[in-house]
Amino acid sequence: MRSRSNSGVRLDYYQRIVHRLIMAHQEPVTGLFPASKNNSHAWIRDNVYCILAVWGLSMAYKKIADQDEDRAKCYELEQSCVKLMRGLLMAMMNQKDKVERFKMTQNPLDSLHAKYSSKNGQPVVGDGEWGHLQIDAVSLYLLILAQMTASGLQIVFSLDEVSFIQNLVFYIESAYCIPDYGIWERGDKTNHGEPELNASSIGMAKAALEAMNELDLFGARGGPASVIHVLADEAHKCQAVLQSMLPRESNSKELDSGLLCVIGFPAFAADDPQLIRNTKDAILSRLQGKYGCKRFLRDGYRTPKEDPTRLYYERWELRMFENIECEWPLFFCYLILFHSFQNDKLSVKEYADRLEKIMVRSEDGTLLIPESYAVPIDLVPNEYQHPGSQPREVVGRCPFLWGQSLFILGRLLQEGFLAVGELDPLNRRLGAQKKPDVVVQVVIIAEDNEIRDKLTEHDLHVQTIAEVAPIEVQPARVLSHLYTYLGRNRKLGLTGRKSRDVGILSTSKLYSLKDRIFAFTPQFVDLSRFYIASDNELMIDILKGEINFLKSAWDLLGRPLVTLVLRKIHLDQDKIPLAMIQTMRKLKSGYINGTRVMLSNLKDFLNTSAITDLSFLGSTEDGYPDRLHPDVQAYLDEHLLRSFSHRGMMKLHGGHLRPRQLRRRMSCKGAIKKTRSINVDSDNLGMEGPTPLIERRLSSVVPPPWLQSNKANNISVFDTTPEEGPPNLVIDPLIRENIYPIDPHHNRSAIERRSEFTRQQEIQAIPKILVQRHRTDTNFADTEVEELIAMLRETENLEEQGDILQYLVDTQGLDFNTGMLEEGRVVTVRDLLKGLYEKACQQKLWGLVRHTAGMLGKRVEDLAKAVTDLLVRQKQVTVGMPPNNEYTITAPLPELELRQLIHDTYGDDESTAMLTQELMVYLAMFIRTEPQLFHEMLRLRVGLIIQVMAKELSRTLNCDGEAASEHLLNLSPFEMKNLLYHILSGKEFAVSSVARGNLSIVSCKSSRVSKKSQIGLGEQEGDDAIIATIDDRQGQWLRRRRLDGALNRVPRDFYSRVWSVLEKCQGLAIEGRILQQSLTQEMTPGELKFALEVETALNQIPQPEYRQLVVEALMVLTLMTEHNMVPSLGGIIYVEHLVHKANQLFLEDQRKVQGDAMLCCAKSKEGKDQQAASGMLLCGGAAYICQHLYDSAPSGSYGTMTYMARAVALVLDCVPKHGEMECVIS
Repeated sequence: MRSRSNSGVRLDYYQRIVHRLIMAHQEPVTGLFPASKNNSHAWIRDNVYCILAVWGLSMAYKKIADQDEDRAKCYELEQSCVKLMRGLLMAMMNQKDKVERFKMTQNPLDSLHAKYSSKNGQPVVGDGEWGHLQIDAVSLYLLILAQMTASGLQIVFSLDEVSFIQNLVFYIESAYCIPDYGIWERGDKTNHGEPELNASSIGMAKAALEAMNELDLFGARGGPASVIHVLADEAHKCQAVLQSMLPRESNSKELDSGLLCVIGFPAFAADDPQLIRNTKDAILSRLQGKYGCKRFLRDGYRTPKEDPTRLYYERWELRMFENIECEWPLFFCYLILFHSFQNDKLSVKEYADRLEKIMVRSEDGTLLIPESYAVPIDLVPNEYQHPGSQPREVVGRCPFLWGQSLFILGRLLQEGFLAVGELDPLNRRLGAQKKPDVVVQVVIIAEDNEIRDKLTEHDLHVQTIAEVAPIEVQPARVLSHLYTYLGRNRKLGLTGRKSRDVGILSTSKLYSLKDRIFAFTPQFVDLSRFYIASDNELMIDILKGEINFLKSAWDLLGRPLVTLVLRKIHLDQDKIPLAMIQTMRKLKSGYINGTRVMLSNLKDFLNTSAITDLSFLGSTEDGYPDRLHPDVQAYLDEHLLRSFSHRGMMKLHGGHLRPRQLRRRMSCKGAIKKTRSINVDSDNLGMEGPTPLIERRLSSVVPPPWLQSNKANNISVFDTTPEEGPPNLVIDPLIRENIYPIDPHHNRSAIERRSEFTRQQEIQAIPKILVQRHRTDTNFADTEVEELIAMLRETENLEEQGDILQYLVDTQGLDFNTGMLEEGRVVTVRDLLKGLYEKACQQKLWGLVRHTAGMLGKRVEDLAKAVTDLLVRQKQVTVGMPPNNEYTITAPLPELELRQLIHDTYGDDESTAMLTQELMVYLAMFIRTEPQLFHEMLRLRVGLIIQVMAKELSRTLNCDGEAASEHLLNLSPFEMKNLLYHILSGKEFAVSSVARGNLSIVSCKSSRVSKKSQIGLGEQEGDDAIIATIDDRQGQWLRRRRLDGALNRVPRDFYSRVWSVLEKCQGLAIEGRILQQSLTQEMTPGELKFALEVETALNQIPQPEYRQLVVEALMVLTLMTEHNMVPSLGGIIYVEHLVHKANQLFLEDQRKVQGDAMLCCAKSKEGKDQQAASGMLLCGGAAYICQHLYDSAPSGSYGTMTYMARAVALVLDCVPKHGEMECVIS
């Protein structure tokens, strides 16, 4: 027999170790590893990690297989891997019903179990008895399954198993929005069993989705039926959320060593080298010790202070675990692998030496990795005082197989038996390398020859849908329907993909089906979805955003391809809109917003685009894989005929008005306007009446001044001034009941000016006939309704039709039969509203569009997705107006519940409810494309944002609140998004007027704005013009504070600094909420849960500018603690006292120097007599603070910070009062 080479001898040594430590424990029947000798439970995660060493060793043997016994050893090791992976597969397949249910419910109780019996693969604990929902475990299984299959192992045997694995892909697809129990099975670190979003789970899921995509589970022997398909957008969503979370692990864990497996081997999920470095450095600096790394801060598991009799921790006891958390050698193994893949030999050696010092030698001299090291109970006090100084003892299992397996892998890499590429045959480790620039291919197709010819006039040559044949162009919804057939399996009872969402990455590929090729238009151009789609400028804006997104997100083979169809419906008065022509010219030039693009015909791109085969649509289960599934065949046949056809619109015929209808119209006039509730005039945002509820009643019951005179037919009735009163207000008593019983001489601002008392009286006087949606009883004779309907037919003015229909809905309900017939069908009020909605969309009357959309109960298609996009990036969303009517959304909700919630919050005000949905979608667009706009913001308060938008318009246009909210609701979706952008980014903007009374928002730097075109600043010459510009500078700080307050912006590291203030006092009181010192016992400074507590207290303050002063006062307190001026700040600090004290000091100074405030608050000695009856100051300052203080810059000798610092010195007892104390404000 030939002598063994040195490498062979060394490998045999490792083979003996692997056999003795790992394979000896493998159950012969199931192939699973029990947790220990006396615990037969087999965890998915631990089992997969255990087998990695066996897999690595098998590949090392494969390379030196110079003798038959080596080949035999290699095969034995490989089959051990296959046995384990199949054992886990069988255990999970036994729970196939749970996979099916979980796709729908995403309920933790429906999740696959995290552990099974190693004896028979059956469940060992009940659904509710363990935190089973651990997406990282199932994802790790799929990732390693993909890597092993790519390395040549055959693990999956049948097409039924392929279907099951395809459904496991759907199971983890939405990991980015499913809170789970995570890698340590705990969820929230108090261990109360609350799941939370974990970065380690999301990263592992992203890796699994990418690894599985287009993978043939039968390896080289498979065909189209055994290929797994993943929608690229799902993996990218996980990627985006992961990027926004790192280096944070979850809401309660600001850092976790478990992230090492996400940024390095096995997942390699992060592809930004800087982010990988930051995460690794954060873990090393805060969690690394002599004996390994802590899992996370304040981890009580197995510490001497832990109470072993109960599973959960009390919130106050978490502070006890600080500095004595157990250290796990396992993480040194991860770090060795991490640096091996980076080819950093020095670091590998450093961690290998560290590991050697802390490993335990068994009797036969083998080095074992223990589970963890804890501080002995008698040394705990010393460890508290000098963290990291005391020796520790082994606790838990030894050997810890998960760590032992990774240790052996590391040794095989260090000794050169394995190359890093062999452990990663799918090349995931290369994800963080720089990629070449993506070129986005764009194809524009005309619906018919007419549109093609119109484009030719502009020198843009395109093909029509007919000319691109044999390639078929379909809308995205067809693709989404086809994907529901993926993974269906009758035998297993699996129904395929549930989510209907297909993103831009999926529609930017071509799809082949037998001998046909399909191109799909992106989801955002689908007109059937929502009114936003009928605003061409917004669609172009979204298109530019998506092209930019493709540039950064595309990582598939081939180039992305965006297909757009230009249709008749896009034309504006039979012309192609200018914005479209300009964009197409830009595309033709080869660059758009810094992205390289190519514009050409579809057939030119066939060779350069990504093409996916839709082979899963064959009837494989019936034995005809080459034939299309009959349902698919029927669907396609039906769809190809009508996917791009139009519906007819309902028409209301016009004519001349008969005089007797005039009186009727009086009672409907302004019906829509009565429902509005955006409130701008009061300076005290959100707080108008004694309580917001009564305020809402007033605004929906008191009729506003009559709408501006009717444009279509100028009837003198409405041209009267309120003083004269309309001439024929002698209304027959029948109708009188239905007008709200308040005489029309009051216009609304007059009512607001009257004192609180009379206003209260008035509210009591209004009979309680608040309109309800579906009122069945009717005070009208039928003739009245018929008259209204006759009027409806005759008027051409859409606003009027809207008022009449609003009135009909309020009195008769949506399903009232109008007595009209259309093609033999009965026409209800709902049908008329639909017709009106479609016409308003065409004529671009956005205020009416929003209102009718709300009345019809339309919802933004992507509303739930938009809210999820915000939430998973750790931004909570609130709807409604503070303080009493605000509702916070903290977890993703289903579409219908969300819509219901928004509409309940705004009551009858449909327009604002629609606007809220619209703004949520824009916020989600911005957070995807420009996350930097949202830095230092934790909660997005949509109600306040709407008020600030209206306020900014009223400031820019110089108009009152009512006109401003009218302008706001009439902005086109594109301008609305633009205005929101300017408010989020704090950029100055001007408003220029465009044709047809529409407003356009323009950045002030833009050359398009001449002073003349700005509404409000127009026509000012000479001296006036100068005054106007000075005025604008005057409100600058007030405006900034108002914007920052409404957007909840805070200074950097604000929350962790408040934590340090809280540590030194007994509590902070803000607007009646007390933040207790005990919060510091429970939470760490950087923890998101703590930030949310502070945020909730600040959100009690309804006025944004006042909130910002409170934030400034807190910052002054943080400076006191940071400079260690005093050992303790004493008892509970009432932060508002500081702000009011600063205001008093400010007014005293103003009196001394005869400043601006002498005109209002500083006028009288007391200051208090100067309040207007409504609880506001004369100057309009919120919360009894002078307007001029709000408008002072923070720095300087008259700055707000100076007064805050003086106030702190005066109010807090702990600051020394006498003796020399230098106080220089720099």
